[in-house]
Amino acid sequence: MPKDKPLVVVTRRLPDVIETRMMELFNCRLNMDDHPFTREELIAAVKDADVLVPTVTDRLDKGVLAQAGENLRLIANFGNGVDHIDLSTAQQRGITVTNTPGVLTEDTADMTMALILSVPRRLAEGERLIRSGRWSGWSPTHMLGHRIWGKRLGIIGMGRIGQAVARRAKGFGMAIHYHNRQRVHPEIEQELEATYWESLDQMLARMDVITIHCPHTPATYHLLSARRLKLLRDHAYIVNTARGEVIDEAALVRMLQKGELAGAALDVFEHEPSVNPKLLDMDNVVLLPHMGSATIESRIDMGEKVLVNIKTFVDGHKPPDRVLPTMV
Repeated sequence: MPKDKPLVVVTRRLPDVIETRMMELFNCRLNMDDHPFTREELIAAVKDADVLVPTVTDRLDKGVLAQAGENLRLIANFGNGVDHIDLSTAQQRGITVTNTPGVLTEDTADMTMALILSVPRRLAEGERLIRSGRWSGWSPTHMLGHRIWGKRLGIIGMGRIGQAVARRAKGFGMAIHYHNRQRVHPEIEQELEATYWESLDQMLARMDVITIHCPHTPATYHLLSARRLKLLRDHAYIVNTARGEVIDEAALVRMLQKGELAGAALDVFEHEPSVNPKLLDMDNVVLLPHMGSATIESRIDMGEKVLVNIKTFVDGHKPPDRVLPTMV
């Protein structure tokens, strides 16, 4: 890689302060109109770039990476999830991959907690009722929902975000349960008063609310399959701020239509940006446009991590946020 100002190709608009700093540090090619790169544009970018800065909207599969130029040595992902990048192919071609962990934990946990509250208390329904002009006034039996105090919350994936959600939910009086690849440290369990379930199936059958905080990997694709969704009780709610592919969305829709689940709150979808049209017609579903980490503070923090990863790599050192295939 050139010692002086490598060519950095950025696939989407980033906060102004981050783009300005990138222009100062590197020979930088920005995406001024923020359009999602086509596959052809991605191929052109990997052919030209010394460093590529993609986001979740860029699918860097084997076919794209196979056409990378010899100069491409770093993919500095703007985001935590790397399921859109073929890590094995990148490693085989000697391309280092980094991400931006940790900086979106609190914002995503805040949004998750908002969604945990929103469906049982019918917040979106109530807001739509006001805007429609159909509200005729208060009555004792109107818009009745369910309290969350005392309910059991099942967390799938007890990493940084899962633990941050647990702390918030505990403050709302929920009982914390979790399933994870590995049991968390006893001190964390004690702090959160969390119950560990080695069997996801057994946990699902006993929870009032399920919230998903695991990454999308081949092992977690449709982790909540049609079979597992059937284990949930009909008064249960599902919240997903992780990745849409973790849930069999078609099966979820069928169960919601039949009244086999009480509701769902989804910030992510299996075929983003497409949303199953059947979800749009359901009053007991809250839908958001993948905005769990969408705060100014989070985006700037993510950009600063990208800058550090690039600068460290260009200076000949190991970047702090390197991701290897064995890590996902």
